[in-house]
This record gives sequence, C-alpha cells and structure tokens, in this order.
Amino acid sequence: MGYDAFVFDNDGVLMRPTDREVLIEAIRAAFDEVGVTEPTSHEVETLLGPDVDSLRAVASDRDLEPERLWAARERAAIEAQLEELRAGRKRPYEDVSVLERLEAPTAIVSNNQHETIGNILEHCSLAPFDAWYGREPTIEGVERKKPEPYYLERAIDELGAENPIYVGDSRVDVAAADALGIDAAFVRRDHRREYELPTEPTYEIASLAELRELPR
Repeated sequence: MGYDAFVFDNDGVLMRPTDREVLIEAIRAAFDEVGVTEPTSHEVETLLGPDVDSLRAVASDRDLEPERLWAARERAAIEAQLEELRAGRKRPYEDVSVLERLEAPTAIVSNNQHETIGNILEHCSLAPFDAWYGREPTIEGVERKKPEPYYLERAIDELGAENPIYVGDSRVDVAAADALGIDAAFVRRDHRREYELPTEPTYEIASLAELRELPR
C-alpha cells in the first residue's frame, strides 16, 4: 500500500532555517523584557531549545516565573521570524513545488511555534496543507515538542491516515516517527552534510523531489 499522507517538518525541510543570530537577538530582547539586561551566554543558549527542566532552572536562577520568561521568549521569536519572512530572508526551498504533485494529503508538524507556521503559510507560496501543527507557546508546548510524537499523532489523526510518512531533517524527527511506528524520510540538506543520526530513517533523500520516487 502506498503512503496515504505526507507529513513534513518545517525548518530545514520546507523552509530555510531562521538565522541563528536572529533568534539569539530575539532571546536577548526577551530577557531584557523581563528585567535581565545581561543574560549569560549559557542562559541564551538554553532558551534556544530548552527542555522544561532547563527552562525552569534558568528562570529560578533569575527569580522569574518560568511561564513569564517563556512567554516573552516565544513572543520575541515569533516577531523576529515574522520580520525575516517579510524581508524575504526566511523563504521556502525551491523543491517544495513537488508538494503540488503528491497524490495524498499533506500536513506540517514543527517544533516552531504554531503562530510562526501560520505566518509562513500566509506569507509564502506553498501548496495548501490539509493540517498543520506547531507547538503552543507555553511550557506544555515545550513538553510536547519532538521527539515526543504528540503533534505528529494529532496531525495523522486529523488526516485520517493509516500509512503516513514523516519527512524531516533531524534526529528528533526520526525519533517521533519511530515512536508512532511510521516511516521516516530524512532530507540531507546542505546544513546537514555532516549530521549523524543515531537511528536509521526509512529513507535518506537529497531533495523533496525524490518523494515521488519512493516505493509504493
């Protein structure tokens, strides 16, 4: 049986990743908003991609409510990425055009914020998606991000798919697919040339165009 749905990670798969320095500046602005004018490099790095424990530790060290710190961080990241979209610096890969020729429903499941995914769909010329999920800008959203399969499972359920494939560019994408027992395609873009995977994906591809050539 062929795949009855294609689910995609966003950054590094459909869209070029946001420049790291843009996100770092957004995090520094978030710290400033909550009264921390000189965050350490460790604190900034932690807030780039924390788990709940590391987020709470940073907040505790600064005598802040973690919910307040994270809300400021998320708002700053959403606004910074929206500006990158408007300026044309955050843009789709050329091979996303293949999505228009896939003969199955499609969805996005991203660790980026749900609002950011909505902004991408509004500002970029992408084929329509049947479902899309980013994480909530809350501590619960941190808990639910990949490698947890929470959002991936929701998307698959919404599509009503029985044999989907998840297309990603990271270890957590492969792990989320493995957690649900579905196939994974790893896209080895330029930024992943030396990237190592602890577990083998079902397929490794160099371009989304190869999705149309997968075994049926």
